[in-house]
Amino acid sequence: MDPEYGKCWDSSRKDSWKTILLLAYQSLGVVYGDLGISPLYVYKSTFAEDIQHSESNEEIYGVLSFVFWTLTLVPLFKYVFIVLRADDNGEGGTFALYSLICRHAKVSLLPNRQAADEALSTYKLEQSAEKKSSSTVKLYLEKHKFLHTALLILVLLGTCMVIGDGLLTPAISVFSAVSGLEFFMSKEHHEYAVVPITCFIIVCLFALQHYGTHRVGFFFAPVVVIWLLCISALGLYNIIHWNPHVYQALSPYYMFKFLKKTRKSGWMSLGGILLCITGSEAMFADLGHFSYLAIQIAFTFLVYPALILAYMGQAAYLSQHHQSSYQISFYLSVPEAVKWPVLVIAILASVVGSQAIISGTFSIINQSQSLGCFPRVKVVHTNDKIHGQIYIPEINWTLMILCIAVTIGFRDIKHMGNASGLAVMTVMIVTTCLTALVIILCWRKPPILALAFLLFFGSVELLYFSASLTKFREGAWLPILLALFLTTIMFVWHYATIKKYEFDLHNKVSLDWLLALGSSLGIARVPGIGLVFTDLTSGIPANFSRFVTNLPAFHRILVFVCVKSVPVPYVPPAERYLVGRVGPAAHRSYRCIVRYGYRDVHQDVDSFESELVDRLANFIRYDRFNNTDGTNSCIEDIASNSNESTSDSRLTVIGTVSFSGTPAYEMEDTLQPASVSGGFTSVDSVTDFIEMEPVRAVERRVRFAIDDESETDARSEIEIDIQLRQELEELFAAQQAGTAFILGHSHVRAKQGSSILKRLAINFGYNFLRRNCRGPDVALKVPPVSLLEVGMVYIV
Repeated sequence: MDPEYGKCWDSSRKDSWKTILLLAYQSLGVVYGDLGISPLYVYKSTFAEDIQHSESNEEIYGVLSFVFWTLTLVPLFKYVFIVLRADDNGEGGTFALYSLICRHAKVSLLPNRQAADEALSTYKLEQSAEKKSSSTVKLYLEKHKFLHTALLILVLLGTCMVIGDGLLTPAISVFSAVSGLEFFMSKEHHEYAVVPITCFIIVCLFALQHYGTHRVGFFFAPVVVIWLLCISALGLYNIIHWNPHVYQALSPYYMFKFLKKTRKSGWMSLGGILLCITGSEAMFADLGHFSYLAIQIAFTFLVYPALILAYMGQAAYLSQHHQSSYQISFYLSVPEAVKWPVLVIAILASVVGSQAIISGTFSIINQSQSLGCFPRVKVVHTNDKIHGQIYIPEINWTLMILCIAVTIGFRDIKHMGNASGLAVMTVMIVTTCLTALVIILCWRKPPILALAFLLFFGSVELLYFSASLTKFREGAWLPILLALFLTTIMFVWHYATIKKYEFDLHNKVSLDWLLALGSSLGIARVPGIGLVFTDLTSGIPANFSRFVTNLPAFHRILVFVCVKSVPVPYVPPAERYLVGRVGPAAHRSYRCIVRYGYRDVHQDVDSFESELVDRLANFIRYDRFNNTDGTNSCIEDIASNSNESTSDSRLTVIGTVSFSGTPAYEMEDTLQPASVSGGFTSVDSVTDFIEMEPVRAVERRVRFAIDDESETDARSEIEIDIQLRQELEELFAAQQAGTAFILGHSHVRAKQGSSILKRLAINFGYNFLRRNCRGPDVALKVPPVSLLEVGMVYIV
């Protein structure tokens, strides 16, 4: 793990120019491969059917003008200069925008939000500015619940289209490159060679993924640099040799002239032109691997000029070669002397081009899984030093199989291009809508500015999107079908997860019940530590009562563990653990909430048990040093606020600093996150209704003040040391006795009288997904020999 923890490169840290340029170089292999390979198939897809290249050159000049202005407006202006700035602590992608919006407006559907989450250093809310004014848009969003669901569905749709793009891009990129073999083979041999060679390269590409983005980036970056220099040189050669005046076609006048002449056919051909910006979303999705400045430098000074020269060069060649209009191909503009080297470089570059979107697919699936919107899958972090570089085996091999199926099924660049174009434009429209909300809610700019952004870039993207929809029967059906399938899966999983949480919330048992358990009821306390995993951030879960009912004993040290995700990219280790007591100290029961961001490594320590015991020991020391007068300054009796007669303590942030001798904390209002801070209400201290809704309470911190005289009067230091030593000895003795991990094994059923749609979603859809995805014990890395599962039936 990165010792500094967090995103790979912090934009707030002033990196040296050497580091920035190194990142810019590495980003070429990871981010820009897809965008850089597009000259292979843009002109071929555009002139595939709808328009023909005539002697007047109006068509080729119009297409060049569209390509130039599309590349300038979307990747350069929209992404590089605007969208990349809408990062979430350096992370990008659809879910990064969604988490930003959820933090600034109460639109999240996740039910386990706490006031303490807002105190995270990565939360970054300007509270003073938020108090001064609340925009009308924010109030409207928070008021209407159906907009919360609509926003989530929009995000899921964008996520599914990214996955679809990850499926289609390798197919069209590699197939386009390998198609160059037609100039070196007979037609009969070419037809039988292209598809097998393409499939073989795709298999090799996906087999490389487990090595990780870091190694792949350094291996692929030289290939992209050579490719960009190659297409730049070819472009300059064709411009000088065939048509030095082709630069005139960059004028917007040629776009209007093109549409005026071609009319409906020209509009439909936009579905091929939009392929020139495929891969632009990868700049944002892979932002967490690099830095904003590095991506900006790489695109502005190398990728963008190289692409413009490549498209101008092809247009210059085609403007003087009308006899080949029936077969427009990138390789036609390559001189015979260098065709073989260019073919080899193109095939290598197409492999690199697929890498960018595959990395983006892994990232966005990991984010959606962390936020409860995707079934559990195995996430492998491929670099111990750089955080955020991941590999997901199940997704990798599934994408490979589907990619091969698309290649064999379509066997045609036109159909692949139509499918890829629709997926690309859908993702971009979703990003535009979410960025407009970020401009209002997070940047607090005037709504008119967000509306201008939405109308300007949205109108451009809707124009291309409408053209792509016309190709529904010619390949565009595939991303739509895939998106509907994946969106259904993700929404069903998210819906059932929330319903399970509501069931747990309404069926939790009282603290009095727990404290009453004892030998008088035939309940024994056995040696060891019992870790009861629950989704609840407060209260006693129903699965524990079921456990005690069937096995009338529980462990001497009892810890209710809640592993939850918060809408931030990462949580620093010093702020990860919220620890508190459940009941009085003599009961030896605790609550521990372990918080992760959507980019974090879950269970990022060798032994979660050892880490948890260390945090409990730190909490015990901290608690004893502050509980010198019989009450704890950070623990509040909530009997007055609830129906329970005894207290479930407030939670304290336990950091990485251990206690020895004297407490290592500062007695100030703002405590250092590296040690200990306290004063955040647990959800037990508010109503159940607030637990189910985003917490509206303002963050509170407790000022700890120590009065030596009052401490001496209340309790001697000797008594404190005896109690502290006794509790710590019991904790470590329980650790030596062994740890049991108690998890619920759930089966979910819809209530009687539920609609047919709900019964299908819960009884069949969710239960099928739950049985066929990784269980919580695998996700939490629970040792099988220490696992105790408690059967639970959820009626939702």
